[in-house]
Amino acid sequence: MIQLPTDIKLHKASKTLSLKYASGEEYTLPAEFLRVHSPSAEVQGHGKPILQFGKINVGLAKVEPAGQYALKLTFDDGHDSGLFTWEYLYELGRRYDALWEDYLAELKAAGKSRDPNESVVKLML
Repeated sequence: MIQLPTDIKLHKASKTLSLKYASGEEYTLPAEFLRVHSPSAEVQGHGKPILQFGKINVGLAKVEPAGQYALKLTFDDGHDSGLFTWEYLYELGRRYDALWEDYLAELKAAGKSRDPNESVVKLML
């Protein structure tokens, strides 16, 4: 069964999106997390996700419904091509901790940073 949020709030100052559900579940998802997990082809690639980095400062500019099945999120870095279905948003909330840890591990393994003004240098000793 699809979990539909009963309340959706965009918090521009804290750069988060809050979702509440009838079951009592409530998730607050940071814009950076949503941006790096965008369902768009730009992020998901064609079969292999493309690691997003340097998105620590990204915010949400706009949130709007996409029919009855999704939200269209517009990020302040211009990204707006992913439609976040209700099912996908629920899974992102439910699995936030594990997905975030996986993302941080992928960044580290790739020698990339969340900060666009920071470069990671690997020493080859």
